Amino acid sequence: MNTPAVRRVLLCAGIIVSLSMGIRHGFGFFLQPMTADFGWTREVFAFALGLQNLVWGLAQPFTGALADRFGAVRVLVVGALLYAAGLALMTVSSSGLLFSASAGLLLGLALSGSTYSIVFGVIGRAVPENQRSQAMGLASAAGSFGQFLMVPIEQQLIGGVGWINALLILSAMSLLIIPAARGLREAPLPAHAAGSQSVWAAAREAFRYPSFQMLMAGYFVCGFQVVFIGVHLPAYLKDFGLPASVAAGALALIGLFNVFGTYTAGQLGARFTKKYLLSFIYLARAVAITLFLLAPLSAWSVWLFAAAMGFLWLSTVPLTNGVIATIFGVKHLGMLSGFVFFSHQIGSFLGVWLGGWLYDHTGSYNIVWYISIALGVLAAVVNWPIQERAIARPAVQLA
Repeated sequence: MNTPAVRRVLLCAGIIVSLSMGIRHGFGFFLQPMTADFGWTREVFAFALGLQNLVWGLAQPFTGALADRFGAVRVLVVGALLYAAGLALMTVSSSGLLFSASAGLLLGLALSGSTYSIVFGVIGRAVPENQRSQAMGLASAAGSFGQFLMVPIEQQLIGGVGWINALLILSAMSLLIIPAARGLREAPLPAHAAGSQSVWAAAREAFRYPSFQMLMAGYFVCGFQVVFIGVHLPAYLKDFGLPASVAAGALALIGLFNVFGTYTAGQLGARFTKKYLLSFIYLARAVAITLFLLAPLSAWSVWLFAAAMGFLWLSTVPLTNGVIATIFGVKHLGMLSGFVFFSHQIGSFLGVWLGGWLYDHTGSYNIVWYISIALGVLAAVVNWPIQERAIARPAVQLA
């Protein structure tokens, strides 16, 4: 990872995911001002963000395949333009339908073309296999720092210039993805890579492989937990009378400790069996949520929970993508990563939408917290038997 080309790829990948994931990480701060101004229930806002995650996941295998085939730069440019448009249109989305179109559909498509699956395909092809987990961990850590940085920025923008102008400023910032994308230009993949396996053959092979199905099941849980917490935690804390600064501090701590967690996961993934690390992460999340609910609620209990969850937040990302690359190779990494991420986003949709729906119907988030705990235990069990080794293929595999 010491060559100039690899350093350029990692730097630009870090900038891209810092912007894309960082802006998205603060969407929970818009829930209360937007629902108050437009007279929506929380379910309306939650449904749009749930749709965003679902569209993101649905589109990700296709944008990943396009990036594998035609290069990541073109996909990233389109993703940045859609990102800017979606954020700007949120300011005039006065109905639930319009909000679902801008924050849901447009931003979902934008995120599919500007986040991890796209840049990891380039990283996977740019570094040797024994350094791949570390490289993905570094890029994830850079993106996590963006989340830490953007949380206070978004909160200050909303408080200083109002949520409408805040969205317009964020729209302009998202266009910085375009110049950063130039650093991810890569030479065409050699024709002999992964044999002559076609896109459809690669997809069929993956979906028939039990370990791929287990990765998808685990990633579903990851999405459910992190998006529910990321979107609903500020409102949950305000319901208990804690000031907005506590929620801002919590989201910032999640972003900060996410930096250390993803970096550490990448380093450990180069030394230890990644499937066992994944099982530990999911089980540790279940324990952290349980302790948070049992402890008396205070600013310090919130911040300790945020630090613990932040360390575990996206630490699954370099490990999961590293397992995919180990099993299937890197020729179709963007697409296969996209399929696993689709499962993540189904979980994300259910987590954020159920949070809003159950709150509106029960006046509490408790049931969703309990579901998150149970799913964490289930994911720990599911990841344990994954076969973390290269799949045996015929010498030539045709479409």
